[in-house]
Amino acid sequence: MDLTLLFQLTLNGLIVGALYGVVAMSFVLIYKASQVVNFAQGEFLLVGAWVCWWFLTEWQLPFWLGFLFTLAFMTVFGLVLQVVVLRPLIGEPVISVIMATIGLGIFFQALMKWIFGVFAKPFPPIFETERVSVLGLDVQTVYLASLGISLLIMLGFAWFFTSSKHGLAMRATAFDQQVAQSLGVSVPKVFAMSWAISAVVSAVAGVVVGVVNGVSSALSFYGIKVFPAVILGGLDSILGAVLGGVIIGLLENWAHYLDSQWLNWGNMFQIAPFYALVLILLLKPYGLFGTKNIERV
Repeated sequence: MDLTLLFQLTLNGLIVGALYGVVAMSFVLIYKASQVVNFAQGEFLLVGAWVCWWFLTEWQLPFWLGFLFTLAFMTVFGLVLQVVVLRPLIGEPVISVIMATIGLGIFFQALMKWIFGVFAKPFPPIFETERVSVLGLDVQTVYLASLGISLLIMLGFAWFFTSSKHGLAMRATAFDQQVAQSLGVSVPKVFAMSWAISAVVSAVAGVVVGVVNGVSSALSFYGIKVFPAVILGGLDSILGAVLGGVIIGLLENWAHYLDSQWLNWGNMFQIAPFYALVLILLLKPYGLFGTKNIERV
């Protein structure tokens, strides 16, 4: 038993799990506001990563400036997407909106391949030191930076939903759209804001993953990979999304350890979250913190 490897994978699981939690919060944000599961979430990561890569390589911008430009672009991207494509679907059956998000995902996947090609492209070097030692364990600097960014985003979400006017309006809309509208809340604006914030947060995660692994269409798989974390935490719980992300991050890394030490199946790292998804749906379909819908028959 290699305990050093176990500790290394546990640390990686915590760091990656925090990133999963951030992406899961983007899922939950849109669902809480509009009761729609956005199956194009992974493509938001992909678009954000490619846009940042383009700013850094084509415009030769420093990373911090290119990153800020990327966030500004993704804000406009999310707003336009909601207003032009999804707002006309308000009042339509939920399945229609879900199918629209699937179509958007396929469209942006193809568009990114057409513009940037199908091969992975690395980000320019960002940190002078690529790896640092944490408690004797070797950790990539970008992972530590991503952990810090993830924690800041989580704190920002906590403040946004408890103290800001727009956050309270979003919570009211998630609770009951008609009541919120009667109190003066603009529901269409809340919908647009939720998509804009979701696009920005997803872009942050996309840039982090792109810096580590390079930018390619494989980034969009994170949207599906994070889905077990969303279901585990509860589809309408921000806290559950964070906790679910950390649990899934740890689970897949521990599965990798189990596979490398004893099973030697070769694919446990990839499929463990989806085994967990099946068990969650069978045993606790509303997740750890999800709201149970009680219907009278």
